[in-house]
Amino acid sequence: MATIRKEIITEITADKVWAAVRDVGALATRLAPGAVTACEMVVGAEPPTRRVTFGDGTVLLERIVSCDDDMMRLVWSIFDASVDHHNGALQVFERGDRALVVWTADVLPDALALPFGGFMEGGLAAMKRHLESSGAD
Repeated sequence: MATIRKEIITEITADKVWAAVRDVGALATRLAPGAVTACEMVVGAEPPTRRVTFGDGTVLLERIVSCDDDMMRLVWSIFDASVDHHNGALQVFERGDRALVVWTADVLPDALALPFGGFMEGGLAAMKRHLESSGAD
């Protein structure tokens, strides 16, 4: 199984970053506009599930596994016929008045590591741009 790890440092506080991350239905508006063009929560889904449309038009369903306010950590899993296994985690760490954002993903098949890694880099860059320009309001 391939494990991918990417990170960024933001110029805004961890609390502000976490507030945007934990708003799981607002990827396209609060966290990563452009990288994500639409996000809607699937009504009645248990566990909570979001339908995410990415900038390239790909649409995936993501189950929210855990949203831990104390650890500032969000975990989700993609379920799609093209992905045998996916577990993603985004965790926010305080670094004074800045935040370290670490995104890890475990994926199968291993061939997905390269495209997922590229998407994760683009997604983090979009997050950084948006969060810093908006002040994470």
